Amino acid sequence: MNRLVLFGLILVCAFWQAKTLSADELQSPNGKVVARVFMTEAGALQYDIRWKGQPIIESSRLGITVDGIDLGSKVTIGVPSTKSCDETYETRGVHTQARNHYTQWTFPLTHQPSGRNWSLACRVFDDGVAFRYLVSASDKQHVDGESTSWRIVEGCKAWYFERLAKKWKLKSYAGEWLSTDAGNLHTVSPPGPIQGTPIVLELPQQLGYAAITKAATYNYSGMRLRGVGDRTLVADFTEGDAGFDVDGPIVTPWRVTMLADDLNELVNSDLIKNLNPAPDLMLFGDADFVKPGRTAWSWETLSLGTPDTQREFIDLAAEMGFEYSTVDDGWKDWPDPWGTIKSLCDHGKSKNVGVWVWVHSKDIMDPTNNYRQMREYFDRVAAAGCVGLKIDFMNGESKELINFETAVLRNSAWKKLMINFHGCHASTGEERTYPNEMTREGIRGIEVNKMKEGPLPASHNAALPFTRFVVGHADYTPVLFSNPGPTTWAHQVATLVTFTSALQTYAEHPDTMMRSPILKKAFPIVKTIPPIWDETRVLLGSEIGKLTVMARRSGDVWFIGILNGEQIAKDYSLDLSFLGDENLAIAAISDDTTSPRVNLVGLNAKADLHEFTTAIPLKVEQRSLKQERKLSVKLAPGGGFVARLTKQ
Repeated sequence: MNRLVLFGLILVCAFWQAKTLSADELQSPNGKVVARVFMTEAGALQYDIRWKGQPIIESSRLGITVDGIDLGSKVTIGVPSTKSCDETYETRGVHTQARNHYTQWTFPLTHQPSGRNWSLACRVFDDGVAFRYLVSASDKQHVDGESTSWRIVEGCKAWYFERLAKKWKLKSYAGEWLSTDAGNLHTVSPPGPIQGTPIVLELPQQLGYAAITKAATYNYSGMRLRGVGDRTLVADFTEGDAGFDVDGPIVTPWRVTMLADDLNELVNSDLIKNLNPAPDLMLFGDADFVKPGRTAWSWETLSLGTPDTQREFIDLAAEMGFEYSTVDDGWKDWPDPWGTIKSLCDHGKSKNVGVWVWVHSKDIMDPTNNYRQMREYFDRVAAAGCVGLKIDFMNGESKELINFETAVLRNSAWKKLMINFHGCHASTGEERTYPNEMTREGIRGIEVNKMKEGPLPASHNAALPFTRFVVGHADYTPVLFSNPGPTTWAHQVATLVTFTSALQTYAEHPDTMMRSPILKKAFPIVKTIPPIWDETRVLLGSEIGKLTVMARRSGDVWFIGILNGEQIAKDYSLDLSFLGDENLAIAAISDDTTSPRVNLVGLNAKADLHEFTTAIPLKVEQRSLKQERKLSVKLAPGGGFVARLTKQ
């Protein structure tokens, strides 16, 4: 049976009837996380969260306003029903198996002035707490907004993404990751007090980490967070005061507080995926078409070019051993575009390279007749022989756009097509329910280096594994040797190890990677880095925005990726004792800090370089480690390091 078919099949769940349980004792399975749901004297619904005996979220509002009625005020709480679940399922990206272990309480609530009944579901995990609202109805309901809030404990450092272009920050989620005191989140951003998710918190007294975010965003608007002062964030929506309609019952996305003792637990958390439903076996009973891989991509260095350019990139993908090549924006303006795409796909099949094609969302967004326009377009894409679609420029997370994304994932699954969303919000775990979503943007990626807003600082890259990537995969389009900004080439390679995407889109021209005299020695290592992993470990010394050190395993092979996020040189002592005492062979790429900088002019004559700069060259070495388990790694400012470790 295909591994993806096993999503949600290995279940050990226990359910029991409603019983009386104190609202003060909503405990996680290990008892360390405790949430309380209660009312104020005025009848306002509230909650708080404690972890390891310490407050994390202080008393904060819960509630949803539907058809003009604030259902979170003047309510009474009934006896909750409960259930527990302990399941494992196959997943992909950071590791191969996820555990979904929680206890859930569902509280019946009554809004006293109107007599309207609704429910609050609360799931408590060992690594977090999630709430959602359920409002039954047979007809259309209008959601005016939510009062859901988080009052963060004092003393937290908050990580958030910033983009000064106000209209784009929350449309694309493509902001630079920065930090501030959590009490400043309502004033720190020039564009205004609204932040995207997640917000990642460094907790006081070295208690650990938390993240405020959402999960399972379907049939609802995407939640952002409005800073209102007093260390408080409140749910906010694209539609603003106008609100949005939901046909029939309202089942909101989960409102999530993630918790982790350390960065390793944060990176390895499956909480966001756990809150999404298992795949529908009617769609994914046969999921052989879902295949992680790496793709060649001409856009960053050459733009689209001609059909001959794309044919050449298919040939280059095959030469590199890559699974895919991506044809980006502009192909529909070619003479006979569909015939040309079919010809490229046929050529790709002869080379064992699948072809992805780009489409603007507006060309398939009409919801009429159950998205007939989209379904007919997907018919043509499948008939041409494409393996997937890169869908761009949704530019938001309104309910209309959320519905569109869900329709894309369902309709493409019927046609056995994979999906890469661009110009979109960050993941909320959709890839569990729809494993044909291979990646999505919702990240400030390397393409910014050739824009006026660029280039990306090394600190942004060193923050990403512990911020944006904790909620799911992302298409950063890593590796750009010809325009690396204030990072080194070794840093660029290390992003392949530290950034997770089931479709890894390489930004650099393949000729540059394979044949440039000053890079080609590194390529035999680069081309062996896989897109997904069996195991991930965040190693000691890692610090958000300053240093990322990851060990990741694929089969019996381990890779080490290190990103220096600061513009100072560092000496890092790499401890490999977790690999045991067997003899190992190491192939390493590091910053050659002792050699003169090299000029990028002529690095790739085919590439449209943003600017000509100089770079710290790479040092490539291969040797036996035998019993050696401590390595001294010298990192240049903005530098990096990659090692591949195999048993001898």
